[in-house]
Amino acid sequence: MIEDKDIKFTPLNQFSEFELIHEWTKNFKVYHSNLLKGIGDDCAVQELSDNQVLLTSTDLLIESVHFDLSYCPPVHLGYKAAMVNFSDIVAMNALPTAITVSIACSNYHSFELVQQIYLGIQIACDELQVDLIGGDTSSTRKEMVISITVNGVREKDKIVYREGAKHSDLICVTGDLGAAYAGLLILEREKKVFIENPNIQPDLNDFDYVIERQLRPRARYDIIRFFNERCLKPTSMIDISDGLANEINHLCKASKLGAVLYQDKLFSDYQTQKVSELLNIPLTSFILYGGEDYELLFTISPQYYADISKNKDIKIVGYMTEQFVEPMLFQADETYIPLKPYGYHHFKK
Repeated sequence: MIEDKDIKFTPLNQFSEFELIHEWTKNFKVYHSNLLKGIGDDCAVQELSDNQVLLTSTDLLIESVHFDLSYCPPVHLGYKAAMVNFSDIVAMNALPTAITVSIACSNYHSFELVQQIYLGIQIACDELQVDLIGGDTSSTRKEMVISITVNGVREKDKIVYREGAKHSDLICVTGDLGAAYAGLLILEREKKVFIENPNIQPDLNDFDYVIERQLRPRARYDIIRFFNERCLKPTSMIDISDGLANEINHLCKASKLGAVLYQDKLFSDYQTQKVSELLNIPLTSFILYGGEDYELLFTISPQYYADISKNKDIKIVGYMTEQFVEPMLFQADETYIPLKPYGYHHFKK
């Protein structure tokens, strides 16, 4: 028998989320030849036939980690739980078709609260015509856990992976960045004020947009339909769930290329800028490291510049470089700084 003193215990905070996944799964074998992509992208990809594949992804939302019911309406929570999963399918250049929903809750949660969460999930499913096909229900001691698995079906040659970017490809971003994080900071600020003085009502005036981006994000399925209408196919793509800096690092690593982003091309909403000034946090921090925007970051051949430019919600923010190095940010003072993959760490204090 091995005694405890002979075992080296390593704290989880010594690893990033992706290092943990790699270490825990690196010895698993692939038994089925129809698995085209396993761990390492927004979705797993399994071949169904010569021209169709099945996409699968799953996400967890944990109370007190990913959501706070003191300021997150349950119907918004359900909508968000579904949309963040839909976004993974969208990031592969496809649309979701079906989900399973598993919820674990305690006696602290009412029947009506969970019913509202399912209503939010239903609204999201109706928006994209996605089928709810199963799931599970269990109990917890206190915090709620929501787990959703999503499927999608698409032609094999239309799937876009994180890898695939080419030298000189345009780097594009949809929408604006940093709004979801700005909304979270405002909600947390008002919660703190309310706890200190329950007689003070939350002051959410002038922050409706950023709060909605935090509580009710939308997967950018409209961009996938735009691609389909114009027969466009990005060379690589990922959704921006962990911040732009993290996601461009993923694309560079997967494609074995470098990247240059132009600071003056990165776009944020007026309310995000206002929160930046109010809380004295650099706007660049919101844009690069905020997370939860669920916009799309993709690369595409320069020959499609004219087509991309016709969509006002897509912005060209940089280009891919030949050498496999850390992505760089070209600043207003004409200097370059490396884009480190900082962001939320689940196990750090």
